[in-house]
Amino acid sequence: MHSDQKLNLWQGAALLATTLLGTGVFILPQLTIAQAGPYASWAWLLLTLLAIPVTFVFAALARVLPHAAGPAHFVGEAFGSIAGRVTGLLFVLVVPLGASAAMMMTYSFVAPLLSPLLGDLSDWQLPVELLFLLLIWLLNRRGVQLSARLQLGLTLLIVAVVLLMFGAFAVQTPPTTAQVVTTADFNAIGFSAALALGFWSFLGVEAMTHLAQDFRDPKRHLIPALLLGLLVVGCIYLGCSHLLQMLAAPGEDLSMADGFNRLFGSGGYLLIGLLGLCSGLATVNVYTASVARLCWSFSCSGVLPKALQPLNQHQVPERALTSILLLMALVLCGAEWLDAGLPDLIGWVNGVFVLIYLGSMASAWRLLATSYRLVVILSIGICLSLVWMLGTAMSYAFLLIFITTPLLWWQQRWLRIKAI
Repeated sequence: MHSDQKLNLWQGAALLATTLLGTGVFILPQLTIAQAGPYASWAWLLLTLLAIPVTFVFAALARVLPHAAGPAHFVGEAFGSIAGRVTGLLFVLVVPLGASAAMMMTYSFVAPLLSPLLGDLSDWQLPVELLFLLLIWLLNRRGVQLSARLQLGLTLLIVAVVLLMFGAFAVQTPPTTAQVVTTADFNAIGFSAALALGFWSFLGVEAMTHLAQDFRDPKRHLIPALLLGLLVVGCIYLGCSHLLQMLAAPGEDLSMADGFNRLFGSGGYLLIGLLGLCSGLATVNVYTASVARLCWSFSCSGVLPKALQPLNQHQVPERALTSILLLMALVLCGAEWLDAGLPDLIGWVNGVFVLIYLGSMASAWRLLATSYRLVVILSIGICLSLVWMLGTAMSYAFLLIFITTPLLWWQQRWLRIKAI
């Protein structure tokens, strides 16, 4: 790939920012306020601070060992090929679930925009979601650099809207008086629930490690790009939750669209709906590119079929890309048929990603210099805390490990016997 077709620092930061903002930027602040009340902003601040060391370790690993397999390559280098391939298959198997959940959430932004024109849209959800997947295929087959340009503009637009709302709030007379927060308002259970909800919004850091080779200068740009993208997202979530608390009356459940309408009179549902739609598509777009690269890498190493190896004229593994999107389409169709609920789906996805994070942080202990040991220990502790917090939602992740590990072991044994 030519150097001018690779990612620079700002494009990399924008890719991560839109991946993390995703479907939750205009939904999660309202939900965390419902759980943690006036302490929702503190929950977002804590989540951002906890994400910094984990993001730093991921960036350091990708900087030292840039590889399309990302966390699977890190774990494989540290603990052997079986462990690495199990990690990679966890990512391959969970992304279609997570992306499908994101597609469902993205559709929630579309329905209010189209319902005045088309009426009841209950029968249109699956066709619209499948149309979204077709759009993502068209974007990705030309390479991630085109997507990065579009998503840089999207990130700037989201930040501009949030700043515009803050500016309007600053110059207008507040519609309500800010509530006085006391320690009596703190609810530990609600605060923990807000942290669990917010964790969904920080999934995506690991996806950028798959794209390390797409950076123009990964040794210089990876760490600042990922940290910059993370801090932008943390500030946006923190700012949005604080703004809604300032705008809402005591006990009022206020959405971002309602907040925009309260500040500007109208247009909130249209603007927030369009931005939410684009953010959701951007999230699935980056994950699709990442897992397509991983499938291509596994195909080259013999874990997945050789049919996934060919690259198109844009150096994109188009067959792997198509296969992943077809798998997402199957998940969407299955979810429609089974009437699957989003809470369970999101919990399973979170559990798998926590294990991927934990494996990557543990591999950093062996792969990075001793100067990184303190931040690595801190990151491992954060991941273990998340395992404890998710509880029974971890069952799907453990089930995948128990299934894939013996299968991969038998595959390696068969390949060795065949070689003899």
